[in-house]
Amino acid sequence: MSKKDTIIKGTFILTITGFLSRFIGFFYRIFLSRTFGEEGVGLYQLVFPIFALGFSFTAAGIEVALSRLVAQKLSLGKTAEARQSLFTGLFFSFSLSLTVMILIQTNALWLAEHVLRDIRCGNLLVSLSYIFPFASIHSCICGYYLGLKRTKRLAISQLIEQIVRVLSVYLICITMLRNNSPLSVNIAVIGLVLGEIGSALYCILTFEKTGRISPTGTVLKTDHHSFSRMKELLSLSIPLTANRVLLNVLQSIEAVSIPGSLILFGLSNSEALSLYGVLTGMAMPCIFFPSALTGSIATMLLPTIAEVQTQNNRNALIGLIRKVTGCVFFLGCLCTAGFLFTGNFIGNLLFHSGTAGKFIVTLAWICPFMYANTTLISILNGLGKVSSSLFINTCGLCLRIFSVFFLIPAFGIIGYLWGLLGSQVLISVLSILTLKKYFSSH
Repeated sequence: MSKKDTIIKGTFILTITGFLSRFIGFFYRIFLSRTFGEEGVGLYQLVFPIFALGFSFTAAGIEVALSRLVAQKLSLGKTAEARQSLFTGLFFSFSLSLTVMILIQTNALWLAEHVLRDIRCGNLLVSLSYIFPFASIHSCICGYYLGLKRTKRLAISQLIEQIVRVLSVYLICITMLRNNSPLSVNIAVIGLVLGEIGSALYCILTFEKTGRISPTGTVLKTDHHSFSRMKELLSLSIPLTANRVLLNVLQSIEAVSIPGSLILFGLSNSEALSLYGVLTGMAMPCIFFPSALTGSIATMLLPTIAEVQTQNNRNALIGLIRKVTGCVFFLGCLCTAGFLFTGNFIGNLLFHSGTAGKFIVTLAWICPFMYANTTLISILNGLGKVSSSLFINTCGLCLRIFSVFFLIPAFGIIGYLWGLLGSQVLISVLSILTLKKYFSSH
């Protein structure tokens, strides 16, 4: 199968699954908003920066590194080394995840009070901490299969995670209502953990069916081959992990500061948290919905770019990047038109919120840039330009943080939306300039 056909097939599988998953998640958001209210959704969204930061430190960088490393090994015919890399990644990722789980549990109240600035998040963080060991297993195995360009298991695991999450929350809520027990948004956090447990178990069981590895192939064997795998993986994963951690620290600062800045604008604490919930729990998921396709393209591009780069096929690489980026940007333009005409209708029909509709219409303008940026950053990572992608994302985030601290207090939430649009445009421009510079020197 040609590289083009591989990308199309993998993208198709991931896109179909992504749309199904987002379709389920979309109505799940509606269920959450009607069950726990806007303030409850805001409280639920408030713990996600901690989750994103923990995941970045324990698994995200290792997953991407595994995908790139496995693709390179396979292009050179080194199948056994690719498999050994997986077990090395699992060893490091699982160890880190256990450490993070314990740290969050022992410092949950401090994080809730001093970082998230809402003591009610303490119990949510304790529940959330259990997600990391299972997320590490799920991510590493998915990274391995992505490097193999075998997307079926990635797609199924994604669906399982979403279905288990939604069903578990729904069943728990129904049971508690029948028993006249009060509902807490902590149920939604427990659903996150149960969903990750389900997908991790699926990955383990289906991986075992593909054939067991002998004890001599594990990371525990201390010969020079094992140390070589460790060195290769760490040399890729450490910069990627540092990239993700830094970005998520900045994103966390951004997220937890939005309610506070809205209070400075003149809103009460409850109003600020409700508005934050509408933006992040209702409007943004609508804007992100079409990214099931663009995210799938970006996912398939990373190992393919790494493989083509290894083969030193410059013309094929340039042609691939131009075609994919152009298609994604065009899709974003179509989505912008669609959201501009239907945004208010979506907000009122699905969320019973005119505010959500206004946010969707305003956010529609970021679609071409946001969707293209996902692809462009994946291309840069596939080329090994991790430092460049870090710099570009950091610039975009700094602009967004500027809007949080200076534009929201002056103009309200619309100031943040302006900053969000400006950051996406900035990332697109810097990514294109970086790619031009790379190919002019190679």
